[in-house]
Amino acid sequence: MAARLLSRIARSGRRHQVPPLSPGAKSCGSQFAPSPWAKQGMSSITSKCFSTTVLGSQGQEVVFPQELLSKQKVLIPDRPLGQYADLVTRVTNFQNEDKGLMVLAGDVFDVPIRKDIVHRVVRWQLAKRQQGTHSTKTISEVSGTGRKPWRQKGTGRARHGTLRGPQFRHGATMHGPKPRSHAIKLQKKVRRLGLKIALSARTAEGKLIIFEDLAMPSHKTKYVVTAVSQMENAKKVLLVDGGPIDSNLQLATQNIHYVNVLPSIGLNVYSILQHDTLVMSRDAVNRIVDRMHTPINR
Repeated sequence: MAARLLSRIARSGRRHQVPPLSPGAKSCGSQFAPSPWAKQGMSSITSKCFSTTVLGSQGQEVVFPQELLSKQKVLIPDRPLGQYADLVTRVTNFQNEDKGLMVLAGDVFDVPIRKDIVHRVVRWQLAKRQQGTHSTKTISEVSGTGRKPWRQKGTGRARHGTLRGPQFRHGATMHGPKPRSHAIKLQKKVRRLGLKIALSARTAEGKLIIFEDLAMPSHKTKYVVTAVSQMENAKKVLLVDGGPIDSNLQLATQNIHYVNVLPSIGLNVYSILQHDTLVMSRDAVNRIVDRMHTPINR
């Protein structure tokens, strides 16, 4: 079917109008438009050279029809991911001022992306945080008399020895849930690898922003709202500080549903996946790298 369509286009010799290339893509010989996260100091994304024409039956170039061209943005990184290479990124603050550069450790922020590891870590987190306080009463715990309700024979009714059985109203629950732990076991090296993969994914997407510190001049919410509005395509932001959370920052963010704050010791894979933009202070990055480089106690 595609061959017949191309031959029909070649015979007709007509050129269909091609829509302009979407931002983030280029044709042969053109320059790539600057990426939206270039101002954040991340390496830009470039695309490979591609063509939107095909040779017809007489050898002339015929443009593909508009309906056959994909409108999806095709982005291919200019460097392979997961090479354990140290990365250099720009450091700013809430006022978007230039605070220099910072080197991100390659074995933490540039590891190969593995969805299976992330899935295992998220399952471990969600299972471990379940309270497990569900409880039902067995026949020995249900309130009620212990006498036989009626005699064994002669009444024409079914024989019963207690009214606390599961077939009676207000009776017991058979094989019901009891308080227990839902936690599953997961090796420490797998948990650590999951956090590295999550950080590397945000870095590769250009959604990791490094601040000099997260100190706020005031507890007003407008300072955080203004800073988030300046970020590119930031719908949900996670702020990670090195030590205890600043009181002004905590007050300024507690009324914003799309901004959450965590100390570096509480940074986890599930929280990173729930937020599309990750903002870390310089101290938080150093603490996370030190934690990832600490030998695992076996």
